[in-house]
Amino acid sequence: MEAYLDNAATTPVFPEVRDIMVTVLEEDFGNPSSKHTKGIAAERYIKDARDIIAGSLKCQPKEIIFTSGGTESNNMAFIGTAIANRRAGKHIITTRIEHASVHEPLAYLEEMGYEVTYLPVDAAGRVPLEEVEAALREDTFLVSVMYVNNEIGSVEPIKEIGEMLHGRNPQILFHVDAIQAFGKYKIIPKKMGIDMMSVSGHKIHGPKGAGFLYVRDGVKIRPILFGGGQQKGMRSGTENVPGIAGLGLAVKLIYQEHAAKREQLYAWKKMLIEGLQRYEGVTINGIDGILLEETAPHIVNVSFASIKSEVMLHALAEKGVYVSSGSACSSNHPELSGTLQAIGVRKDLLDSTLRFSFSVMTTTEQIRYAVEAVGELLPVLRKFVRQ
Repeated sequence: MEAYLDNAATTPVFPEVRDIMVTVLEEDFGNPSSKHTKGIAAERYIKDARDIIAGSLKCQPKEIIFTSGGTESNNMAFIGTAIANRRAGKHIITTRIEHASVHEPLAYLEEMGYEVTYLPVDAAGRVPLEEVEAALREDTFLVSVMYVNNEIGSVEPIKEIGEMLHGRNPQILFHVDAIQAFGKYKIIPKKMGIDMMSVSGHKIHGPKGAGFLYVRDGVKIRPILFGGGQQKGMRSGTENVPGIAGLGLAVKLIYQEHAAKREQLYAWKKMLIEGLQRYEGVTINGIDGILLEETAPHIVNVSFASIKSEVMLHALAEKGVYVSSGSACSSNHPELSGTLQAIGVRKDLLDSTLRFSFSVMTTTEQIRYAVEAVGELLPVLRKFVRQ
């Protein structure tokens, strides 16, 4: 049996998504900028996807910019607004637990003379609202806080931060990395004070290489890709029509019977945690002092005392259980997790931690199998450590 429990890294596509992408690739393959029938058919897929996404966010279709995914969306949000808002200031606020696709472009902006404040989080991985407010300055032009942390599943107080920022200074832009949150939560940017929001398709059973950046109408932002002037000049390059069509359909499908999907994810999360907590030397991270429902429904971060993450990961993989050690992107950043350090995980557990993550395609049998596999491996692996 196999148990794919690395859905925070990527999800399998919905069969319907696969089918629409094949249709675009084989039949409606025209360039959407072309004026003939094939081009018009391709352009229709883009319009339909934009309308679906705008409907899910209750925003205007023109506020959606299609990108290659979360990393490009985040880079565009930071670099594009930094260039466009130079006169507003050079101070940015974020947290210590953001994804590398946030920290890296911000590090680039620091090299360009911008100043970034990195805020601490509590033991559950949440940034206190008062910390954000206290960090505001006259020259703050941008605040970026992720909705759901990709390693531990902490949920940030996005609505409260948005309301506070726009109450203090409506000119400050609020960006949200919603890559792990979109599809798990119903997000209405205008009601939450969100000015920009990044989303990636392959986290919601859409294709890799397709995502979008929501940009509230009126936000000053410059493109970071130049060329053919596609998407009203905001993102040049021939659109990835198969990817965009698949992304739009994935958004439509993920929000069907949404409440039931969330309830099932939480049931699996509870089942996995209760199963793993029966074993000695197992610590669940990021749930200190809060209800399970206050964390994301699809991520569980677990430390196994005395066993290296990589050893447990490969041992589980040999049994057909697929998980990850921290963020999937962390293989390119092999240092110890900054998120785990930020929430105060013991030093001896930092390199003994794995992430289990589910999707709507997960099954109860897979959760049971994973719990059993961990139970079988723990005494064996710890025996080797003691020798």
